[in-house]
Formats: sequence, structure tokens, C-alpha cells
Amino acid sequence: MKKRFALLAVPVLLSLLAGCGGNNSNNAKDSAATNAAGNQTSAPAASSSSEPVTLRIAWWGGDTRHSYTQQVIDMYEEQHPNVKIEPEYASFDDYWKKLAPQAAANRLPDIVQMDVSYINQYGSNGQLEDMTSYLNKSIQVGDVNENVLATGKIGEKQYGIPLGVNVLGFHYDPALLKKAGVDSIPENWTWDQYKEIALKAKAAGLYIDGSMAADVFFNYYLRTKGLSLYNTDGSGLGYEDDALFTDFFGMLSDLIAQGAVPSQDKLSQNKGVIEESDIVKGTGIGVWQWSNQYVALQIAVNRPMALAQMPGPDMEKGLYMQPSMYWSITANSKVKEEAAKFIDFWTNSAEANKLIKGERGVPISSKIKESLATELTDSGKQVFQFVADMEPKTSPMSPPVGSPEVVALLTDLAEQMNFGQIKPDAAAAQFRKEATEILASR
Repeated sequence: MKKRFALLAVPVLLSLLAGCGGNNSNNAKDSAATNAAGNQTSAPAASSSSEPVTLRIAWWGGDTRHSYTQQVIDMYEEQHPNVKIEPEYASFDDYWKKLAPQAAANRLPDIVQMDVSYINQYGSNGQLEDMTSYLNKSIQVGDVNENVLATGKIGEKQYGIPLGVNVLGFHYDPALLKKAGVDSIPENWTWDQYKEIALKAKAAGLYIDGSMAADVFFNYYLRTKGLSLYNTDGSGLGYEDDALFTDFFGMLSDLIAQGAVPSQDKLSQNKGVIEESDIVKGTGIGVWQWSNQYVALQIAVNRPMALAQMPGPDMEKGLYMQPSMYWSITANSKVKEEAAKFIDFWTNSAEANKLIKGERGVPISSKIKESLATELTDSGKQVFQFVADMEPKTSPMSPPVGSPEVVALLTDLAEQMNFGQIKPDAAAAQFRKEATEILASR
């Protein structure tokens, strides 16, 4: 999904499910804290430096993410009295609109939340710091799977530290599904079964979902065919047959035309805000999104929820574990070392992760996953279990290449198809022509 909807799961995740409900203490002076190794120790000592430091940090997300991120920032400032952190946050779309002029003016925040669709552009343009020299010095990553860490690399340069790892799925309300006359999502459902359920939902006065983010889910669809949206180096598209485009987007626009999915007018008004979605309002069965977004959705819905795997056939070829997002240090930052220390705190502080609870993806540190065993909420346990269940069914992630301009083009064409302003076959041809020109000029 654009992430506005937006893992390596290891066997230890299963043990996390035995834990009880979470304790959201944000007091950094608790008498005992669990360190990254899972041992009991005193709370981390405050910074001994008295030199004042101001850090700017930027991220996208909803209200839940803003709230706990601020709590983590407060905790860090309490332990490091010389550090003042200035937060900047917005919705996914507005975030990138704000970041672009800051990058052009060489005034990016010191730490930016970076998306897999943008990290190649910002890194290749020299706007992100190569963090290789900070690894296992300022930023401890000794217990992070190398394949996960490598997803933040462009060439040999480490431009991002993954905040967590995710898997795509359908997050839904089982009671509303039953209202549509469907007892459960089939274990190995297909796109044809998805369409059948969508029409049953429409007949019951419900929407099946809020459509799908064009780039993320078209890429998944292509992967089920052994292809991908981009070729391996991002210099062109990764598929030749435009009938694949027509089939996928024709299905989505047809469901809108049939009233099984909200109109594009309504989708545009929502702007990806969870609280405004039909599932929260009780008029939509589910949403397509990354696993890290489930906890916030569950809080907003405040009803029993469930997760289902992606449709097939060949789901195993299409599904992959992906970093939810990254923390990146910007090249223009004057306080890179302090920025690295904050990223280390986020990655390896057990107390901080008791607040985060995997909302940005299952933690990349295996020791932090262990330390969260007794802290997970019921919805957090559902996510960790879902990730653990899906991990054996996934294929390797494609390299983090791509272009925001191509994503914007595809999103715009998808909206035009949803409005009925362009037919899918014409959109397929236009997308190939313009995307090829964009990628060839980079």
C-alpha cells in the first residue's frame, strides 16, 4: 500500500504469544528495565555530555503513532538532558510534499522516516548519510539479521536502519464479514473469491475494502507471476505484458463501478486517515495494508478484528517481508553522531519498545523481540503470530529500487481509472510510455 494504508519473523516470535497484556509505562526512571539482551538491569544512564544539542526528527503516521513517538522522545530527552528534540510529522502524502522543498533547500531534519519507495531517490541524490561507519559503534545491530539490515542499503551504502519488518494482508472485521453472508476468509483464497465476497458485501450494504495502494499491490500481483514493477536496477519496468496491468486495475475499477468499494470521490476525501475509513465507521469489512498498521487500526475500530493472507494463486511467489520504513540520517545534519545515538535508542531500548509495541513493524532486534514477551497487547500478539505464520510462505524481497515519480504517475492513473476517466488498457499504455521515460532519465 502506499503506506498510507503501510519482517523477518523468527521462531522466537511464537514464544511472544504466551505473554499477557501490555504495560504502557513511559517512566524512564523505572527501577528495573530489560536491556537488549533481555536481562534485568537499571535504566540507561543519562548522557554525561552537557553540550546542548537540538535534533529535528520527522515522520508520517496517524494519531497513535504520533502519541507514542512523542513519549519515546520524552523518554530520550529525560535520559539525555542536553538534547532537545523537535518533532515534525504529517500524513503520508503531506509528509513527502513537505520533505521535498526541505531537501531542495538543504534543510532536511536530522533524522527522517524514509520509505522503501523513496530511499533510493534520496540516497542517490546525496541527501542521506551513509551510516555504515555507525554500525555496531553508535548503532548496535549485532543481533539484527543481515538480510533485513541490507534492505536499507543502496549499493554498498547503508542509507537506512529498518524500524521493523512487515507483511501484506487483509485486516478485517469478522462480524461484518458474516453480515455479508461469508463465515470466514478462505485459507488460500483467490482473486476470483475476493471478487465474489466483494459483491456479497455490496448486496449487504457494505464495502469490501477501501481499494488498494496502486504501486504496492500491483507489484505484489506481478510477483505472483514471477515479475515485478521495476527491473533489478530500477532502470525500467519489470514486466512486458500490459495485459497484466489491465487485468489488475480493471478488477479494482470494476469493483468501484459496481459499488463494492467506495467511489474515488470518497477515497480522495479520506486521504488515508484511519479514523475516517469505512471499517472504523462500520460500513466497510476491511482494509489492505501492512501488518505494522494493524495495531493502530484495531485501536481505532475498537471491535474484534482478524488478519487474512493475500489472495492467490501463487501467493507464496508474491508475498515478501519488507521493512515497514527506515530511520535515516540526513547528509545536511550537523549533529549526525547524536542522531545515530537516538536511532540506537529506538532500536535497542527495551523500555522504548514497550511503548512502540511493534506499531512500525516487528522489531529488527531479536533480543528486543524477546523482551516484549510480556508487553504485547492482544492485537500485538495477533500481528506477531501473523508475521510468524507468513514468514515461511514468503519469497525474497526485491531490491529497494524505484521512483516516487513513477509511483505518483501510477497513483494518478489508478484514480483516473476509478473515476472512469480512462480505460485500463489506455492507462496501461500511458503508464509504460511515461514510466519508461522517467526511469530512463534517472
